[in-house]
Amino acid sequence: MKPKNFYITTAIDYANGKPHLGHAYEKVLTDVVARFRRLKGDTVHFLTGLDEHGQKVQQTARKLGIEPQELCDEAARDFQSLCRDLKISNNDYIRTTEERHKVVVRSLLQKLWDEGQIYEAEYEGFYSTRAEQFLQEKDKVNGAWPEEFGEVVEISEKNYFFRLSNYQDWLVEFLREREDFIFPRYRQKDVLEFLKEPINDLCISRPKERLEWGIPLPFDEEYVTYVWFDALTNYISAVGYGEERFAENWPVDFHVIGKDIMIPPHAVYWPIMLKACGIEPPKHLLVHGWWLKSGSKMAKSTGNIVNPLDLIEQFGPDAFRYFVTREMNVGQDSDFSLDLFMSRYNSDLANDFGNLVSRALNMSQRYLKGVMPTDPVIKEEEQTLRDDWETTCREALELFEGMQFHSGLERVFQFVRGLNRYAEQRTPWKRAKSEDPEDQALVSTCLFHMVEGIRLSALLLSPVIPGTAEKVGNLLGENLVAQWGDDLSWSDRLAGREIGKPVILFPRPKPNEAP
Repeated sequence: MKPKNFYITTAIDYANGKPHLGHAYEKVLTDVVARFRRLKGDTVHFLTGLDEHGQKVQQTARKLGIEPQELCDEAARDFQSLCRDLKISNNDYIRTTEERHKVVVRSLLQKLWDEGQIYEAEYEGFYSTRAEQFLQEKDKVNGAWPEEFGEVVEISEKNYFFRLSNYQDWLVEFLREREDFIFPRYRQKDVLEFLKEPINDLCISRPKERLEWGIPLPFDEEYVTYVWFDALTNYISAVGYGEERFAENWPVDFHVIGKDIMIPPHAVYWPIMLKACGIEPPKHLLVHGWWLKSGSKMAKSTGNIVNPLDLIEQFGPDAFRYFVTREMNVGQDSDFSLDLFMSRYNSDLANDFGNLVSRALNMSQRYLKGVMPTDPVIKEEEQTLRDDWETTCREALELFEGMQFHSGLERVFQFVRGLNRYAEQRTPWKRAKSEDPEDQALVSTCLFHMVEGIRLSALLLSPVIPGTAEKVGNLLGENLVAQWGDDLSWSDRLAGREIGKPVILFPRPKPNEAP
């Protein structure tokens, strides 16, 4: 039987907004995991997409005097462009206005209705248009509605409800049995804490007189589907739920989401929805933190949003990908500043790695005519370097496997800095002036080890900076973005190989060009 694909998803972006740093980071994080798994030999299916229905999309379109679909098409272009600009390697892009999605949503709702798991009832209470959700008195803070809910009004209307509360005990037991369901694990405690209080049944509809822009309920065409039974279902509609091919990907290995949509949507609603429909739950949720600016969450209302496209345009996608992956410990919040970005760019990328590649290729052209030696000498310094690589590779792979990409990158760059120190010890630029055969042999040996170390470093860095790895690979005559296999072992594969001329991988901006 064919093994199941490694299936990973991002949350789908909402069409009523523009791409920002949080969107870009989530896609990069998911892409790094996907590329890492492919390099290890897995067949990966990577999904991202766009959530297109809802009241805010309808309202914004009306204000602009356009149809909701036109607004969504524009948003899709923006978000898909972001994916291309960041070199995101998604296999599929799902839009919730696609027919393949609507069919699955309606089939699930009809199934639950037929089984009596959805019922009709009158609702009286509070409603937040901004959050598109019903509220209770317990949602108030110090007797007032939090700003995130915007204007809150009292309403009374008939709607349809899913019997969410019937599954509360099951979910608690599931989370206790699956202690690794959420990464990082401490977030699972937050869900269990939430479930200590009784949960209400979930309103899954909106009357068309109030909201037309949605998927009509199959059992009552005067109502449309509310956001969660629409948006969350993308994870299964995109991989062929109801078809034989569904088993190729499901259950998903990781849903990558932000902490703000963990409770209740992904950690409560989604597993219960799947359980009620007889579908296996996800294997894991990978929950990342927020990017902060001066300690505060970035938000349109505060005007401290960072446009990732500006940085990508000026410094290239790999610099952006490296910064966000290196700087954020997955699961925790991290502070963004342009000063910190420039520090990482200049120190790690331009100086440590970029300068290493440039000087190694430059000296190889000058002293070896661009051809790697076939008989490098291995003395104590060279053996130490090779031993350090074995340790680096083992530790970095373990860290990557554990989603500790920031620490894994630091470990690789320790080795890169070690390569630079090795060059300073061997001083090939001085020995090249000597006529002593031993000095000449050490020049060849040093440059051979520098270039092999560059090859190996670029291999390990390729999930994070794939464009740079590809450039380095072209210079060395190697494919550094293919499956790793035995390629991560120190070898003499470059012996006798003609290599390229030096290039500047990460040009330093001029003072007046800095962001």
